Amino acid sequence: MSGIPIFADPVPEIVQVPIRRRYVGLDLSLTATGIAIIDEDGTYTTRTLPSKGTKAATLRDRGVRLHNLTADIVIAACTADIVCIEAPAYGQTTGSHHDRSGLWWLVVDALQDEDLELIEITPQAVKKYATGKGNAGKDAVLASVIRRYDAAPVESNDEADAFVLAAIAARLDGRPIEESLPQPHLDALKAVNR
Repeated sequence: MSGIPIFADPVPEIVQVPIRRRYVGLDLSLTATGIAIIDEDGTYTTRTLPSKGTKAATLRDRGVRLHNLTADIVIAACTADIVCIEAPAYGQTTGSHHDRSGLWWLVVDALQDEDLELIEITPQAVKKYATGKGNAGKDAVLASVIRRYDAAPVESNDEADAFVLAAIAARLDGRPIEESLPQPHLDALKAVNR
């Protein structure tokens, strides 16, 4: 030994850092899909993903459009811990039902391949969570979202619906972004399908 004292490095203290969670809400549409992301750190992001089809589109054109739209949606959603997706509106009588249904299943299948927790919420439950009424109009949902979540950058009905879906995901994960909600709003959670 050389006589030089040997000092062991102190054992670093293990600090547990809370895991931040991310919630994504998807309001699927063939023309304007609403996407909302809520990070547990309080960061809110919304966007509308546009897509345009034509009446003259061939079967191949329609398939390519649906696959491209699905890829864009999955890229936006795959960073989430939980994704809340609006269930199909079975009573809706306008638009391209068949293609809209195809988009919904393509997105659900792709998100399941990403091994994300996926929750399906009915359109009525989205409205009820936002307004307390399951038959509220889209503008009432938008107004309620702007009023309740003043920091949310919501610019359209599609983004408002998506934001409500993301807020539902956070609440179902035990990390609600609202301090409180009236019971009629919370009753919307009875319609959750996991």
